[in-house]
Amino acid sequence: MHLTGGGGEAGAHTRVPPVPASRLTSHGLTSVVGLLGTDDVTRSTAELVATVYGLRNEGLSAWCWTGGYHIPPVTLTGTVRGDIALVDPIIGVGEVAISDHRSSQPTLEELQRLAAEAHVGGLMSGKAGVVHLHVGAGARGLELVRRVIAETEIPPRVLHPTHVNRRRALFDEACDLARLGCTVDVTAFPVAEGEDAWPAAEALARWLEAGLPADRITVSSDAGGCLPSFDPDGRVASFEVGSAGELARTLQALVCAGQPLERVLPAFTSNPAALLRLARKGRIETGNDADLVVLGPGGEITDVMALGAWHVRDGAVLRKGTFE
Repeated sequence: MHLTGGGGEAGAHTRVPPVPASRLTSHGLTSVVGLLGTDDVTRSTAELVATVYGLRNEGLSAWCWTGGYHIPPVTLTGTVRGDIALVDPIIGVGEVAISDHRSSQPTLEELQRLAAEAHVGGLMSGKAGVVHLHVGAGARGLELVRRVIAETEIPPRVLHPTHVNRRRALFDEACDLARLGCTVDVTAFPVAEGEDAWPAAEALARWLEAGLPADRITVSSDAGGCLPSFDPDGRVASFEVGSAGELARTLQALVCAGQPLERVLPAFTSNPAALLRLARKGRIETGNDADLVVLGPGGEITDVMALGAWHVRDGAVLRKGTFE
């Protein structure tokens, strides 16, 4: 999610403000990974790392990616490999944009080199070392990702494309990609009736019903990010802001539709924890972090514990961020 805020595509006044801590915990989020998007000029990796440390001080678990939409990525140490190896909260690079008019139009060679940097940085540090890929609405879809897998020795798990439910044909591509070993990410954003997209709940249900690998799909919120609509000239016609509450609403929709909780929950918990190599997260086990979310009879969030401390009880927020 965009911890420092996203947006800015329609001018400086459209830069989305940072997301406060209680906006996360009130929606059941105890662990977050921050990223930069289109604006990796006025937003920086340094600012993002500082925001992560701030959330940690406020009782949450937080990490981030280095870079943003564009290649070459803006880093702290001068390389993606160095950032992952040397900066504690940085566990990968992203969100790098492909198939999008806002991207730097990366070539195959550039994406190959970036994936290699992330992979080796992960090996050096024991971190995830993934490339989190923003996939736009362009017709090329996941072509570059397929070619990286086919033409290099880079493990498919290094490439983690997101927004794959934004077009139905793109989702079909993502299904094929998972069979090659990639973990793909669906985004919990609003989908209008008749739109050529799958809501996250329906995408996850289709994935599981198709018998695809249940551990190779994750669900993210893109919270704090700008969700723009563009006119034919590439200008912003309208936009919304991603909400952290979309994850809880997606889970609730699945449960209310009759999906067993134990079948759909891993895409929100143990799957991302495994992909991101967060050893103490994603499962309720002895020795793991005490991150617990209590659901009511209808799947609604009633209580939230992060790192052993209650942040929400009976629907009421007990702990807020420093400047809330």
